[in-house]
Amino acid sequence: MTALNLSRFGTLIAFLLLCIGFSIAAPQAFATQANVYNLIQQMATLAIVATAATLVMTIGEFDLSVGFSASLAAVICFALFGQGYDVWLAVPAALLAGLAAGVANGVLVARFGIPSFVATLALGTILSGLAFGASGGASMFKSVPDGFKSLARGDVFGVPVLALWIAAVLGVASFVLTQTEFGRRLRAIGGNAQAARLAGLPVMRDVIVTFAVAGGLSALAGLLLASRLGSVQHTMGEPLLLPAYAAVFIGTTASPTGTPSVAGTLLGVAITGVLANGMTILGVDPFIQKILTGVIIIVAVLLRRMGRTAQ
Repeated sequence: MTALNLSRFGTLIAFLLLCIGFSIAAPQAFATQANVYNLIQQMATLAIVATAATLVMTIGEFDLSVGFSASLAAVICFALFGQGYDVWLAVPAALLAGLAAGVANGVLVARFGIPSFVATLALGTILSGLAFGASGGASMFKSVPDGFKSLARGDVFGVPVLALWIAAVLGVASFVLTQTEFGRRLRAIGGNAQAARLAGLPVMRDVIVTFAVAGGLSALAGLLLASRLGSVQHTMGEPLLLPAYAAVFIGTTASPTGTPSVAGTLLGVAITGVLANGMTILGVDPFIQKILTGVIIIVAVLLRRMGRTAQ
């Protein structure tokens, strides 16, 4: 296989090989309907956070606060439940908190020129402190309405609710990026922000909007995770950060241009999800899973460079 073909189809082949390998290694546990259902549940929140990361990477930036935004949104929602507020107020309030965090990130990056690594990490640290303060550092699981639990549990005509969330969020994001003028502007900004600015594009506004949407999606992911688990911890969203960016980088290896795309990210999420699920079934230690996640990111970046060189 040539380097060019490797860049186009290597990621998909790797995914298929992983599925085949785990099916052979654990046929009674991996290749079952129950495990596929479980895998979808595990992938849902990661897919939404990875979509947020994809949008931000499309404009050539990073958002390291996505996991913190997810945690804070879930904490705010459960704190309001504890005060007697219902779903229709608590959920929008939590989503607005995520949007506000995203706007703050966008303003710091676009208006004040702070590198996104620094701005989003700093703001993420603030969000983490707020989540700790609002929760008191303890788990929250009381006074949760049944209507909230149904956001991420059960199925519709046999299709898991979380699978519908994945389809809705990724479908809308893919449409916006590929079929709308806004999406074309984001790709132009990611290609060359200075040229986009000279061409008269509203770079500052689009960057702020992109970070805001990423914050809102992160909050949504936190709410769905809390709904599925039925409880909240102030650090529950933080483990999503590294796998989300691993998924986006893996997805870029499936793109002919090496740029982020929603379809590629979905493939990356599937690979990271299957890898984590399969290793858990085989009893692989968690620390080895973390090591492999880091290795996968490095390999994905190297493969993307190989693909670009081949072109």
